[in-house]
Amino acid sequence: MLPFIIWDVPSRLYTLEIFGFELPIAWYSLLFAASFLVGQWLISYLYARDHKPASDVELLTLYVVIATVVGARLGHYLFYEWELLIADPWKWVSSMVHLPFEGLASHGATIAILLALFLYSRKRSDQPFLWVADRVVIVVSLGGALIRLGNLMNSEIYGKPTPLPWGFAFVRETDPALLPVVPRHPTQLYEALFCLFLLTLTFSLWKYKRQLLPSGFITGLFLVLLFSFRLLVEFLKANQEDFENNMALNMGQMLSIPAILAGLIILILAQKKHKPALITRL
Repeated sequence: MLPFIIWDVPSRLYTLEIFGFELPIAWYSLLFAASFLVGQWLISYLYARDHKPASDVELLTLYVVIATVVGARLGHYLFYEWELLIADPWKWVSSMVHLPFEGLASHGATIAILLALFLYSRKRSDQPFLWVADRVVIVVSLGGALIRLGNLMNSEIYGKPTPLPWGFAFVRETDPALLPVVPRHPTQLYEALFCLFLLTLTFSLWKYKRQLLPSGFITGLFLVLLFSFRLLVEFLKANQEDFENNMALNMGQMLSIPAILAGLIILILAQKKHKPALITRL
């Protein structure tokens, strides 16, 4: 038995032929779409238990879907290919109507989703920004797990070489000059599993503690844990862009630091507004 896992899964699940045209069905596209479909079902469940109108779910889902796609694509160009964005802004605009999307930045999606939730909550006095965010981060945890599984199926965003027995040899993405194939950290799987942990944690806090927790606690905790993990797991990842090779911290790590700080600030502000002390209520 080989001391590592050979990963040579095709990125396409199936190819449909419609009126003579081939329509590829990719694992990543299916998992990306599933993150929204299952996410809408989950937010519907949360809203129903909180006695909020079902009609609000459709609008909230629309806000989140648009923010995710636009924020992730724009974030990719701003953080990783800003020279191309400056040189040809139309390329980013035109890329928004082409599927599948190539190049998505989770930090850009995070910023855009938080902005979308702020805009959504402005006209709903019964759904303040942090109240909504505390529920949407549960859905985001699920979506993050599905999208990282999509990255695994695509053999992308993998880690550095490792001698560990669970290393994945990504056959389709191995440079022929580097043969034989080199086992690498399956960082996509690490992140997917951590997102499932966050899903369990945030959902449990909402289900059992939401009457005791101040608004913003789940959101703040989510940001601190997710991006602290992202900061650490990036040490195991292969750099996505060449310009990161000479950086002490890569772009993903640098962007994670302000997200962690934002989460800490939200936790502190939430605790200050909540009496008695939160620690005595958990």
